[in-house]
Amino acid sequence: MNNNLPTLEFVLKNYKNFNARALRDATIAYWRHTEKGGKMFWAVAGAMSSAQLGIVLAPAIRAGLISGMSVTGANLEESLFRLVAHNHYKDFPDYRYFTKQDDTDILENRMRRVTDTSIPEDEAFRVVEKQIVPTWKKATADGTRKFWHEYFYELIQNVDPKDYQGSVEECWLLAAAKANIPIVVPGYEDSTFGNIFASHVKVGECSASIAKSGIEYMGAFYDEYQKLAEGAGVGFFQIGGGIAGDFPICVVPSLKYDMEVKDVKPWAYFCQISDSTTSYGSYSGATPNEKITWDKLTKDTPMFVVESDATICAPLMLNALLEAKANPEAANALIAKYA
Repeated sequence: MNNNLPTLEFVLKNYKNFNARALRDATIAYWRHTEKGGKMFWAVAGAMSSAQLGIVLAPAIRAGLISGMSVTGANLEESLFRLVAHNHYKDFPDYRYFTKQDDTDILENRMRRVTDTSIPEDEAFRVVEKQIVPTWKKATADGTRKFWHEYFYELIQNVDPKDYQGSVEECWLLAAAKANIPIVVPGYEDSTFGNIFASHVKVGECSASIAKSGIEYMGAFYDEYQKLAEGAGVGFFQIGGGIAGDFPICVVPSLKYDMEVKDVKPWAYFCQISDSTTSYGSYSGATPNEKITWDKLTKDTPMFVVESDATICAPLMLNALLEAKANPEAANALIAKYA
């Protein structure tokens, strides 16, 4: 076993067939793309921040393995929650056997369950609410307008380090804010703080216009995509389905057909990790080939689908890639040996 690249060697040596092979091949192709200077854009759905994917996402952002992101409003805010309220989370490993009364008890204890863990309302939602609502009110008074993630970029960089409960090294939102990577947050209204914002708009304390719209996100992403695609191009790495993935992948055909931009580079790589099986009419479970017909991918795009649990697969892939980034010559030797 190579002591400097144990995860990469494990993947290369053991992952030979089925979903394991897809993961191995996707990892190698990801490495080859970034090795030649290509960038990677991540689309993250689900509850990956609550699942603590930041443990590996944050160092990957710092290492330049992730150059842009599309995330749900929930993933955005939950990365912040994990930083400031980590010690108050509670895990429920036996959640599969819960009764309705068990979950009612969790509700009455002011916890919000996400599968086998829970977000503490008072230490997470209400603490952050006290910090961000004054920012929204000031923006309303000043007539300032920002993208949704910009409010969170600003907030997380202003948190006093003495208030950290989670590891700062494992907070992907803080890593992204410090690197100022481009982010889109489509459908942010469908999140706890989207709801909180809507309530303050409804009662007249904030103006809805201070949060730029999804249409403005796409307009800005037209430019960001073309910057990311310079040189060796930008790949698309998707966790889960839904709007986090659907929204940004459309930028290529929209640039071509709606903006009538010539010479738009296609996505240079595509990988999706999802436990949503392919089914009739299911976008999340559609194979990459279907995206060719929408001009989002081409027949030459390296395409991979790993039908498995992203909380297992994504850390394996990113840790292997971090090892390769730190030891490129050794990584290439291992790939030549096993692949």
